Amino acid sequence: MIIGEKAPDFNLPSSNGDNIKLSDYLGQKVIIYFYPKDNTPGWKLEAEGFNEYLKEFSALNTVVFGISKDSIKSHINFSNKLNLNFKLLSDTEKEVHKLYETWKLKKMFGKEYYGTVRSTFIIDEEGILIKEYRNVKVKGHVGKVLEFVGNLN
Repeated sequence: MIIGEKAPDFNLPSSNGDNIKLSDYLGQKVIIYFYPKDNTPGWKLEAEGFNEYLKEFSALNTVVFGISKDSIKSHINFSNKLNLNFKLLSDTEKEVHKLYETWKLKKMFGKEYYGTVRSTFIIDEEGILIKEYRNVKVKGHVGKVLEFVGNLN
């Protein structure tokens, strides 16, 4: 994944029952954020942040998708719980995680394991990756993303 190159296309099931194909969103900016797991404090804070600023993103011709390895059933439950107005995408096989290099070896308490590195990608109207945030710290992150997108116009 290199800034300035075409973002890898994907086709994933979403929390509202349809499939989302990145290339179907040419003509709009797309924010995709990868997060480790539904119903965790970080997930809740990040999802609520994107949901809170969804009108501002929409006014900037930008759509938002959250991606995790959780099931559609899990996504539906948590999307409903938080009244999310954007779609959560299910990547149970971690194929898109690997395309975007967010499935990595991690270490906690001396143990190594594979997991999702919290990351956000911004893709322009032509499908080009224009910004990436890796190892995201949730607090204040959505505001930074909104500021970046707002400065593009």
